[in-house]
Amino acid sequence: MATAEIMQSLYGTGILTGLGAIMLVFVIASYIYSSLAWMAIARKLKYKRPWIAWIPIANGAMILQLGEFHWAWIFLILIPVLGWIALIVLIIIATWRIFEKKKYPGWFSLSMLLPQIGGVLYLIVIGFVAWKDRKKPLF
Repeated sequence: MATAEIMQSLYGTGILTGLGAIMLVFVIASYIYSSLAWMAIARKLKYKRPWIAWIPIANGAMILQLGEFHWAWIFLILIPVLGWIALIVLIIIATWRIFEKKKYPGWFSLSMLLPQIGGVLYLIVIGFVAWKDRKKPLF
């Protein structure tokens, strides 16, 4: 009886470990893709240090600067809840401005607010902005 319980426990642990590994691979792949995309966007907008896209909190400051905000607004991350909400709003406004500079609809930046599919839509949108050249507005 004890052996069956141990086997069931190991089976459950194995499934959780496998799911965790898949999730970790997805998170790392998303981070690499978004860093490459933001680095390309920064280069196109003539940002002096596009490599900052690879540094986790500094990339938020870079996005704020590209959206014509001061980089110091990133310190709102140190204020729980209200600071986080304010920082999210500023980053959405900054990405809105960035998308419009690149001749894409600014409202594409709202894709990051959608639950579930919003993250995937956001990755698709920054890919378009980074690697597809637009001569005229999409809409």
